[in-house]
Amino acid sequence: MLKEVNMTRYTWLPSPIGNLLLAGTAEALIHVHFSTGSKATQPHPDWIEDPTPFQTAAQQLHEYFEGKRRSFDLTLNPQGTPFQLAVWEQLLAIPYGQTLSYGALAARLGNPNASRAVGLANGSNPIAIVIPCHRVIGANGKLTGFGGGIDVKQKLLALERGLGPSLFD
Repeated sequence: MLKEVNMTRYTWLPSPIGNLLLAGTAEALIHVHFSTGSKATQPHPDWIEDPTPFQTAAQQLHEYFEGKRRSFDLTLNPQGTPFQLAVWEQLLAIPYGQTLSYGALAARLGNPNASRAVGLANGSNPIAIVIPCHRVIGANGKLTGFGGGIDVKQKLLALERGLGPSLFD
């Protein structure tokens, strides 16, 4: 009998911003994607639908949307280039409820001229919300690009700024 080792599993998580696609292995979360917006994603045909590995992630995301969780305690395994991984690591350092510009994030990486590259890496973040790419804004303070849509980005930031989960009603 063949054993399925580290097969990618997935589930759909209903949320106040639409269904979220969670995917990964029994060991780690690899994807949190939106079902709508410019970065809408569907499960890969080889993935196996199985909610079991995502119980903790689902609980923590529900707590986040209820305004009860400010950080996540999950094992993550995003797949990307070394530069993308460095950008995503910096995203995790942006405190809850705060924002940072693409240029400031590039400066944190030691290359203040890399704001476009940071933007591309930010837009490729495979674990939305948990790796908080929604906390990155334009240099002028305006909300720019977000795979779930600017309205979702605005709601997530408002939730984190204490305006409450009622924004999702």
